[in-house]
Amino acid sequence: MGARSGRGARGTVAALLAAALVSLACAGGGLAEPEGERQAPQQSQASPGPGTTRADSTTSVAEFEQDVADARAIAERYWAAQFKASGERFQPVRRITPYQREGEVSCGGEPLPRNNAVYCSRGDFIAYDVRWSVAAFRQVGDAFVFYLLGHEYAHAIQVRLGINYSFTIQQELQADCMAGAYLGDSVRSGALTLADGDLDEFREGLAAVGDDPDQPWFAEGSHGTAEQRTESFFRGYERSLEACDLG
Repeated sequence: MGARSGRGARGTVAALLAAALVSLACAGGGLAEPEGERQAPQQSQASPGPGTTRADSTTSVAEFEQDVADARAIAERYWAAQFKASGERFQPVRRITPYQREGEVSCGGEPLPRNNAVYCSRGDFIAYDVRWSVAAFRQVGDAFVFYLLGHEYAHAIQVRLGINYSFTIQQELQADCMAGAYLGDSVRSGALTLADGDLDEFREGLAAVGDDPDQPWFAEGSHGTAEQRTESFFRGYERSLEACDLG
């Protein structure tokens, strides 16, 4: 995925095979998010390591940090424009915080685990395990960063809009739709660029992060099946926020 945020276009979209669209429970201050965790992708002979290069050359920590900065800047501009169009003042997420050890960062007094990313409503911040995130970035590409940030930023927007559903799955599928709208609208505006085949790679990645088919939809922590998540994401991607039931 190429980002135009005053730094020029960079990279191409890679498969989102390990995008961990999960959140940790953070009570207070608005939205309480469900606990969830995905392990970092296991490296195989076909998976790029620190000394190898993907087709889109996404391997270095510097590239990862630049993509985090680009994804944040584009998300903030996107949501600021949406709020302005509605006559509302937009307040960006206070900070985006990397961490390396379990318990290094806490949300509402609860330590964040390894191998996770989360929006914490109590402190209004997004936090991610940097080792896990960089490993996934190296394996699946720069789209991991833009999608992960887009989904977690969507949770922050839900808090700002006062949205709080009864079931986890409702909150999560709406965040998928909002992430799709953020990406689709940014592509249409020219803020992001896609390469041929990228939409198929999004579908493949979303299929990999769905809940087990046997998991009850009403269970705490449910995010939706692969089909539900794919449908929600592309509904937002194709039709923008009007498709996301924001009220």
